Amino acid sequence: MSTQSVQVSHEFFPVATMRHAYLMCPPRFYDVNYVINPWMTGNLHATSSARALEQWRSLYHALRGIADVMLLEPQSGLPDMVFTANAGLEHNGIVILSSFRHIERQPEENFFRRWFSSRGYTIIELPREISFEGEGDALFSNDRSLLWAGYGMRTTKESHAFLSRSLNIEVVSLHLVDPRFYHLDTCFAPLADGYILYYPPAFGTASLARIEDYYPMAKRIPVSEEDACNFACNAINLDRTILLNNVSEKLRERLETAGFQMISLALDEFLKAGGAAKCLVMELNHPAIPMGKT
Repeated sequence: MSTQSVQVSHEFFPVATMRHAYLMCPPRFYDVNYVINPWMTGNLHATSSARALEQWRSLYHALRGIADVMLLEPQSGLPDMVFTANAGLEHNGIVILSSFRHIERQPEENFFRRWFSSRGYTIIELPREISFEGEGDALFSNDRSLLWAGYGMRTTKESHAFLSRSLNIEVVSLHLVDPRFYHLDTCFAPLADGYILYYPPAFGTASLARIEDYYPMAKRIPVSEEDACNFACNAINLDRTILLNNVSEKLRERLETAGFQMISLALDEFLKAGGAAKCLVMELNHPAIPMGKT
């Protein structure tokens, strides 16, 4: 397959849309250029540009079939911009911009800031000394009544009070203890109808108790270590449809029994950098304004 820039339309969704909407960034410059998580170890410059593009396009087209997708222009020298989940957290037109822990990703912030600002979002920024990595570590419950927020690897717990004040929402802090699951969205996925897909060993004891106190046993779908390491929890959920990396037959049957339809996609090129389906998208709950319009 050609490694030329992916040809996709930059359509803006209608202001009154009822469809889910997401931000994505083509993998034009994607690679593993440094090591900032365990998945990158041993994978320096081991990615296939052609295969990454093919896999990203499969996700893009599958998502466009059921949601609206907006695109962010990739930038040379910033290989992780493809993981737009880390751009920030959006709620009711307010974007809490990410404040990356690692210096390798901090230059992305300027491009994210420019994109959101040009499309009418209100931007709130944290002090540099407080790390926060967007939807990677902050996921709304399905009814958006509370925000689950991870800390311990990339996001600092101090950011959680800031999120609660800025968005006027209850925040539940979850301590991540396994370096392989360095972001909350790698081990935790709130699903429709009050279900939760999660990998229990990724959490500290008190945090796991918070999860299991909130979700009744019948709604909890724990995954095996094998599925967790295939980033099964790094899933995009739209109503009863779930888009995710390939998973075990056992997990597939469990999700289907719960009434979910799965769109399984090969995303192993992105696992080399520690990401999969959810890492590649950022949810836009509030409509953006197309550039040049007011």
